[in-house]
Parts: sequence; C-alpha cells; structure tokens
Amino acid sequence: MNTVEFLRSKIFYFDNPDHRNDLNRKKSYWNFRGNSIVFTNGCFDILHLGHVDYLSKAADLGDVLIVGLNSDESIHRIKGSNRPILDQKSRAMTLASFSFITAVIVFEEDTPLGLIKIIQPDVLVKGSDYKSDEIVGADLVLARGGQTQTIPFVDGYSTTAIENKIRKVK
Repeated sequence: MNTVEFLRSKIFYFDNPDHRNDLNRKKSYWNFRGNSIVFTNGCFDILHLGHVDYLSKAADLGDVLIVGLNSDESIHRIKGSNRPILDQKSRAMTLASFSFITAVIVFEEDTPLGLIKIIQPDVLVKGSDYKSDEIVGADLVLARGGQTQTIPFVDGYSTTAIENKIRKVK
C-alpha cells in the first residue's frame, strides 16, 4: 500500500454502509486491544497552528484519535454560504496525513451525535469555548464512564481570522 492509499484508508464516510461496517470492525479491534478511544470533531477548514496544537493534545488523551469532520453541506448550514473554503476531500486527506490521527469520519449532520453513539468514545474532546454540559454527546460518554475534556485555544489562530486577513489583501 502506498502512502496515498494509506491516507485514504483512514477516511470514512459515515453515511456509507461499507465504511460504517469497516469502522465497526476497527472499533472492535481497538476495544479488544484495550485502546482508549478519543473523539473530537469540527470543520478544520484551513488548518493552522491552533488546530495542530488542539489535535495533538487530543491525541495525547488516549490511544486512538478519531476526528469527526463536518461535510461541506453541514458547514454551509452552520457557517454560511462562503464556507467551507476547502472541500471535504482536501480537509479529510490533510487530517489523515497526521500520524497521530487514527481515523477521519466525514459526517453530514450538523452535530456528531449519531457518530458519537456509534463510536462510544472513552474521551470526548472540544475546545475550551465549550462548557462540559454544552458538548454534544457528553451525556452519553459520561453515562458509560467516559470523560469530557476541553482544550484551550492558541491565541491568535482561527480560520475566521485567516479568512478575514486574506479578504483584506485582495
């Protein structure tokens, strides 16, 4: 398997039944090995230092890091018609290229609740702009004995700030 094939093997589409079956097999394997599964999600539109810091710290919280990636359509609904800047294939491949990310799952819904129900992570991670009781799926994870974690942002880094800076240069 070459590198591009390896990266593609880390990407799943939640609405694809074959991908869901593959993901369930991988999840069973990780559980069998006693791996701690960490889950986070987001748009990850233009990756920057803040994202790298956040995702690497999330990876440090367990053995397997699964990243739920909002699809292009869900980002349109959440962030408006000018987003995403990069398409979901580009965003998914870029995330998959990080060695510490085990799987990237593209989902169509506005929230990852359905995905969290399937993954059943041990640790659910979001940015520090969320309070624990505001994190979608936190109740499910906590009820199973898991935990939620918030990670502080790196000051000065956001996709919106980068987008605004690009618009000013035009």
